[in-house]
Amino acid sequence: MRTLWVIVLNWNGLADTRKCLPTLAACRMDEGWGLHVLVVDNGSTDGSAEAIAREFPAVELLALGENRRFAGGNDAGIRLALERHADAIALLNNDTQADPELFLKLLAALAEDPRAGAAAPLIYFGAPSRRIWYAGARCIPALGFTQHRAVRALDTGRFRSVEPTGYITGCCLLAMREVWEKVGDLDPRYFIYAEDADWSLRARRLGYRLLFVPTARLWHAVSASSGAASPWKIYQRLRANLMLFDTHADGIGRLTWLPAFLAQQLVLMVVLVARGQAPAAMAVPRALLDAMTGKPAGEYRG
Repeated sequence: MRTLWVIVLNWNGLADTRKCLPTLAACRMDEGWGLHVLVVDNGSTDGSAEAIAREFPAVELLALGENRRFAGGNDAGIRLALERHADAIALLNNDTQADPELFLKLLAALAEDPRAGAAAPLIYFGAPSRRIWYAGARCIPALGFTQHRAVRALDTGRFRSVEPTGYITGCCLLAMREVWEKVGDLDPRYFIYAEDADWSLRARRLGYRLLFVPTARLWHAVSASSGAASPWKIYQRLRANLMLFDTHADGIGRLTWLPAFLAQQLVLMVVLVARGQAPAAMAVPRALLDAMTGKPAGEYRG
């Protein structure tokens, strides 16, 4: 029997985790595969760890004494899964609800492609929406550019077949054991955001293909913890992307990524001001200034 470990990171998100875990219990697996759910509690103060242990006895709980953020919390779970001889590991946001065939479809796609390193599903905005949040993504370091495909579009059946994608979102990322061992953990130097794109680009450098699997489906209550377009989120995403592109742009891209990225941020500021979101717009120059002066991203409060 092979085992898929699903790591669900929780930080003061008991209500979301309570909705997520029953959908995982309903997931079907192929013969020869077992499903093991690990909730990593990131130092919650809302009683999450105690409630999860009491209400979901079939779920394993790893309670950390501090908030290690997205990378650190997931890395603790990944290391435990590898120590326990997991055959495959999936990262899953706690504010999601899974289709019963989610993992069955993802594992099948990986099994059919010998070059595949990781797979992600078609992800909708929160249930019962059919509006797309993730249908694969583009990541072009030389242009300082990342983007989800078809974001906010209604699902009209356009996506039907498995295809390569530029990066896989950490909202749901499934990879086999050997891939985690070769690519490594998520990079904790990212304060928040871009850890998934960084991991994806490292996997691509090793020759792995990243797969978008539209027959696997997931619903995601987007930005439940940080707000859809809050100044804090815009600031943190910009800081993370600066580090991402500076790390991964190479060749001529070392000269092109920053001008292209700054042009995109100028457009973002104009759009936010036009929408009456001046505080969010001002988070852009603040992030750039703080990055230039070396101020830690964690000091920003919005």
